[in-house]
Parts: sequence; C-alpha cells; structure tokens
Amino acid sequence: MTTPMLQRLALFDALECGNLYWSEQIGEFGIETVYEHLFLGVYSTEKFGNIIARVQGFNADKAFTEIDQSHSTFLTPDDSRWPSMVNQLSNPPIGLLVKGNVDILNNRSFSIVGTRNPTPYGVRIAGDFAAGFVDREWDIVSGGAYGIDSAAHRGALVAEGRTIAVIASGIDLHYPSGNTRLFDEICENGALVSEVMPGVPALPHRFLTRNRLIAALSQATLVVEAAFRSGSLRTARDAAELMRPVMAIPGPINSPSSEGCHRLIGERAAELVTSVADADELISAL
Repeated sequence: MTTPMLQRLALFDALECGNLYWSEQIGEFGIETVYEHLFLGVYSTEKFGNIIARVQGFNADKAFTEIDQSHSTFLTPDDSRWPSMVNQLSNPPIGLLVKGNVDILNNRSFSIVGTRNPTPYGVRIAGDFAAGFVDREWDIVSGGAYGIDSAAHRGALVAEGRTIAVIASGIDLHYPSGNTRLFDEICENGALVSEVMPGVPALPHRFLTRNRLIAALSQATLVVEAAFRSGSLRTARDAAELMRPVMAIPGPINSPSSEGCHRLIGERAAELVTSVADADELISAL
C-alpha cells in the first residue's frame, strides 16, 4: 500500500512547482485523492499524459536514494519542522527538500534580494543589512544567486549568523556553480531549500516560482538594487500579497541598478529605508 508520504513525494516529483491548477486540486481534494485520480482516468491523458505516466511509473526507492545522496531531507506539511508561513501562499509547495539545519525554517527571518549585477554600493548595503539583522537575532533569506543574494548570504555568515538560500535547481546541483563554497558554508548552520528533486535543472521559470518561497519564508523583504524589470520585483510583489512588509533601498537617480527600487517606492509598493534601524522600526510598527 502506498503511504501518504510516498504519494506526496510522487506528486512532488511529477508536478511543476508552483503550478496553480495542481495547487487548487490538492487544496480541494487532498494529496491522496489527487494521487488516486491520476490512476483512475479522472484527468485527461491528452492534457496530463506526461504527469500521469510519471506518477504511475514513480520509483520510490530511486527517489529516496537520490535524496539521501544529496544529503537532504524531504519535508512535508505533516512534519513539525515545516515552515508554516508558506501555507499562506495560493500555491504552497507540495514538499521541500532541505539540506543543512532543517530546524531553522520557522525562525524569525528577513529576506534580502536584488540584482545579479550590483554596484559596489549595493554589495556593501546588502552585506551591512544582513549583518545588522543577524545582530538583532534574525536569520537571512535569499536566493543563492550571484550579486545581491550572495552579498546578503555572506553578510550573514560574516556576522556569525544563519542564512537560508532558496534555490531554483535540484539541491545537489549547486547552481550557480561558482557559489558551491558559499552553499557549503551556508549549510554549516543554515540551510539550502529546493522545491524540485535532485538533478532538476534551474530553468528560467523556476527562478520566478522560487521567489514566492523567499517571500513566504520571511517576515519582511528588502530589495537592495534591482533593474526596472527584475525578478526581485516579483519577490516584492509576492511579499506584498502575503501582507508582509516590503522595503527598498534608494540609489542614484541615474543608476539602472536602482530603477526597480525607485519604481517600487514610487508606486507605494515598498517603503523607503536607509538604515537597519529604519527597517527594524518599520517592521516593529506593523
């Protein structure tokens, strides 16, 4: 007999993360019923043939071996360590793969996001804010990418704090590869979090879907530098939809790296902050 854990892992393996249709199906009918319906012909083979075949051919032993070899833990909503704040999403994750310290996902956390091509100003600000919030006993969440994300993670580590990297690839792939050492350092006290199975590549749309997890894992989000059209703005929008505080750092008015931040501030989608004390006071007031 297939256990609820195996049913959930099969769906985790087969369904694209963040898919609103399947989130609604699972929310309405539950994991067990959706799993059974994929065997009973309830879903169209023409539309969902690949998913049906993947679930019906799911090899649990192989999947658990891959998870074990990636030194990660498959976390489900039934686990006491599950980060309950992600349940507020309209498309919550089916499960999460976590490498490192699984026990910190419900800690008080502050996300810092921004461009992959920051200015030295942005790098310094991201590191300073990360260290400042670590000093106030917050954990730092970001996306593990080059640029502002890496600066935030490093700022937390330099301050001897914990940081969580939510990545868009399989937890074993260490994408981007240039951050492999950083990911190893993160895992010593913090965690890597992924919504896909080991070996799954980081396709462009997965960066956007993982952004909602960065927002959901955090009590508040700060955008340090971002272009006018930036994935970081998506994280800010996701945080706003969850009614979490969103803040942005102002920059030079002629800097392309700050256009996204100025856009958020101008649209009243983010509060302007210029110091850690500003941000902390804003969060405390809400």
